[in-house]
Amino acid sequence: MSNSETPPVGTIGWHDLTVNDADAEKVRDFYSKVAGWTATPLSMGGYNDFIMTGAGSPEPVAGVCHARGPNVDLPAQWLMYIVVDDVDESAEQCVELGGEILTGPRELSGGRFCVIRDPAGAVCALYQPAPSAA
Repeated sequence: MSNSETPPVGTIGWHDLTVNDADAEKVRDFYSKVAGWTATPLSMGGYNDFIMTGAGSPEPVAGVCHARGPNVDLPAQWLMYIVVDDVDESAEQCVELGGEILTGPRELSGGRFCVIRDPAGAVCALYQPAPSAA
């Protein structure tokens, strides 16, 4: 996730695509050609995930990740991260309102996240950014 500034609560803070093998499946190359994104390796200790930047921009727009390490149990799909104030409270509300927690809540880049399924079956992530260092 981009650390340039904390996105507002209720906005989409990030998108990741998690696949079995981001290298062998050439997914990052696919999006480089189709969307004009540039892939920058991000070391995950023994393998690289990829930060994708927009055409002509240094700003990250998405990630292409291996289904390993912290992403081992994430669904193979584009996953949007919705910014929330308190991921634990939002996860509790999810269950109370008929949703399901698929993974987490757990740590991510100094913040916390969980992956949920809503009552209609759609999957997304809830993300609580790291506290600002003020």
